[in-house]
Amino acid sequence: MEEDDERMLGGLLDDSHLAVFEDMPALVARHAEKAGLELPLIYVTDLQQRMLVPLAGQRDSFGRPLKPMRIDGSVPGRAYRGLEIVRSNRAFGVHPWRPDPQRLWLPLLDGTERLGVLGVIIDADTPSVRERARRLAGLIALILAGKLDFSDTYAELSRTAPMSLSAELTRGLMPMSTFATGDIVVGAVTEPAYAAGGDAYDYALSGSVLHVAIFDSMGHDTAAGLTSTIAVAACRNARRRGAAPSAVADMIDEAIAEQFAEPRFATGVVADIDVRSGLVTWINRAHPPPLVIRRNRYVTDLDSPPCTPMGFRMERSPAPSRYQLEPGDRVVLYTDGVVDAVNDQRERFGLERFVDFIIRREIDGLSAPETLRRLVHTVLEHQGDRLDDDATVLLVEWRAGPKRLLL
Repeated sequence: MEEDDERMLGGLLDDSHLAVFEDMPALVARHAEKAGLELPLIYVTDLQQRMLVPLAGQRDSFGRPLKPMRIDGSVPGRAYRGLEIVRSNRAFGVHPWRPDPQRLWLPLLDGTERLGVLGVIIDADTPSVRERARRLAGLIALILAGKLDFSDTYAELSRTAPMSLSAELTRGLMPMSTFATGDIVVGAVTEPAYAAGGDAYDYALSGSVLHVAIFDSMGHDTAAGLTSTIAVAACRNARRRGAAPSAVADMIDEAIAEQFAEPRFATGVVADIDVRSGLVTWINRAHPPPLVIRRNRYVTDLDSPPCTPMGFRMERSPAPSRYQLEPGDRVVLYTDGVVDAVNDQRERFGLERFVDFIIRREIDGLSAPETLRRLVHTVLEHQGDRLDDDATVLLVEWRAGPKRLLL
């Protein structure tokens, strides 16, 4: 058994080095069969995390091309939503050579970033078979993650609409939407996915410090995207030179002012979170204050002295504000497009509804990424699936004590 696993995983790894994204279905099929995992099917999620889209060239057991499936309401979608292995007793209808086919669906996880799902047909649902399938899904995700940034095929596959130039600018710069260690979980989401203008987020871990930032630039055009791109680049450049949050915000202020003849600006929050102690240090430049949710309750805003947006060169940032988190606290950074979304009756989505949604999903035991996926779809539905302003949320959960995985 171990020998079969080693042959499957080792062979796939060896053959993947010179393979391209389009080669993956055939490559996985060839090696999965060595360990008794038949007819593997690979789906990736679309940009808005509504659909699971099959990689090109794959077919079902009858030779029919695969079709996209909804994440909500499907068995494969349940594996994606819940980060769990799900068994289906139907392998897309009656199987031509198995009287009672069983298929396992598994999430494809790059660390904690959900890329899609893998489906495999099995002989028997045993712990050893599940472990073999889990290892295969893990390796597939790692291989795919290494090829996505170099594949326009993947970009085209994950998009269901044309993307604006401004969105292309900011999305290409922002980090992946999910990251986790034993001490910290980060989740982020931005809408409208294909036409976002001035919103952007950033985060990075340096030793025991998690750097986070969120920006909302003036306007909804390409210039807004350029402003946010400069803000993110200046933020990274400053902190990688050892700058503290106040100096980072001032360097962003200067960088935006230098680049435009006409006045341009961005509001934003620049923060450091010590993942060992839970101490938050932050600067707020005219942005909505972050929220703290603790034990299913909204406990406070992270208020700070008022300051002008970045880009005007009007004033220096004040000394950073500080707040001590407790284990399990969630810090929520957001742009005003989330709470300002209005429905046909001109009713705002509002801060109360926003906070209540996050708390209810926390009570349900959902992961931070799944909470944000559902949140942004709810905001979109509230405004008839079309936002008038960008809506971005960056959620950080601080987990102290024994190391725990997102799963």
